[in-house]
Amino acid sequence: MFEELSALFKCAGPTASRADYATLIIDQNCLAKSTAATRRITNQRLGELYALKLSVPIFRILRRLWDIDEQARRLLALTCALARDPLLTASAPVIMSLSEGKEFLRDPLKEAIRNHVGDRLKDAVVDKVVRNIASSWSQSGHLEGRTFKKRRRVEARAVNVAYSLFMGYMAGFRGQELFSSGWIAALDCTLSAAMGLALDAKRMGLIDMRTAGGVIELNLSRLDQ
Repeated sequence: MFEELSALFKCAGPTASRADYATLIIDQNCLAKSTAATRRITNQRLGELYALKLSVPIFRILRRLWDIDEQARRLLALTCALARDPLLTASAPVIMSLSEGKEFLRDPLKEAIRNHVGDRLKDAVVDKVVRNIASSWSQSGHLEGRTFKKRRRVEARAVNVAYSLFMGYMAGFRGQELFSSGWIAALDCTLSAAMGLALDAKRMGLIDMRTAGGVIELNLSRLDQ
């Protein structure tokens, strides 16, 4: 739902509340949905994916970083959604295991989703989930093509690495572990590339980082003041 999120943020200021977002989506129809029911569903699903509450740290930081670098927005949205949507998270190993240019096949993704949900979802629902997940990875830039999708590498930005480091920290990673987490892997970043972008984030005043004797010290408090 990247396009909806982008349009919503254009209508709402950085201090908007959850109620403000609901009013914009449902009452003012800022996303130009055709029916009242669709507007309510859109409000619900955006809330599920992104929280839309400043009291939630991962959304609060997302909203701040969104305005810093426009080119980073697709991966920022993906990173947040990965933290909140377990089915999208279950699909990540399948997508990240594809080499650049390799064709995306639905069966491995369907198997990963089925392993995650067991018998709780019918086959028709799983098929729909797979289609939606493939669309999400296309919106993030990891897949390209319409009928036949292929893997492509994404280009992360400094704010993407800063946000992924924060996600890793919240998940319990520390030190150099932060640079080998799944959050960094989803950015298609090697260790050296991630380190370089982290230094850029430091120069931007987003994080504090020191390296000495192979030991990495990170302070992410600047991200969430």
